[in-house]
Amino acid sequence: LSRKVVTVATTLGEIALIRMGYSFRSRVEHDPGGDVSVIQMKDIDDMSSIHVAGAARLTLPAGKERHLLRPNDLAFRSRGRSYGATLVPEGMGVAVLAAPMLLIRPSNVLPAYVSWYLNAPSTQSRLASMAAGTSVQMISAEALKSLEIPLPSLSVQRDIAEVAALAERERSLMAELTLRRQALTARVLMDCARQTPRKDVR
Repeated sequence: LSRKVVTVATTLGEIALIRMGYSFRSRVEHDPGGDVSVIQMKDIDDMSSIHVAGAARLTLPAGKERHLLRPNDLAFRSRGRSYGATLVPEGMGVAVLAAPMLLIRPSNVLPAYVSWYLNAPSTQSRLASMAAGTSVQMISAEALKSLEIPLPSLSVQRDIAEVAALAERERSLMAELTLRRQALTARVLMDCARQTPRKDVR
């Protein structure tokens, strides 16, 4: 990443299809016999991981197959505490993204790079300034299309995505290590409290 990088600037709308997720006419009701998982904002955690196991299922009406998610699509949270993007993994199964989330389908650019860029702190600040609304702040598809994004070569995009993935893995491992240390310390202290002989207080 230290080598000289030639980068051009473009907008997200020029390198990706961006559209609103599937709009349901009523509240999504879970159908155990459904053949499609419905990915809603509640199914994406703070680590930007999609949890399909807990997603509602239903039968998608005929002719709506274009709304189905594909591997390497991005699910974008258009409102909430953050405006993060989540990469749709391989093998997730048949699923559809529910509105108000936005579907981002990159072309001629590495999807993992786009995901990294959208989740970067500086980009998150820019996205927050683009949100509109009175009671609920929300980013529209049109606003997201206008977001400028630097576009280095595919090899540099790949390097950035790989380093970002390693950094995220390190962060996850450190968080897990911290929790394990806290649990171990609590257990040792509790054992100490229970095993220490009582002394009469005068």
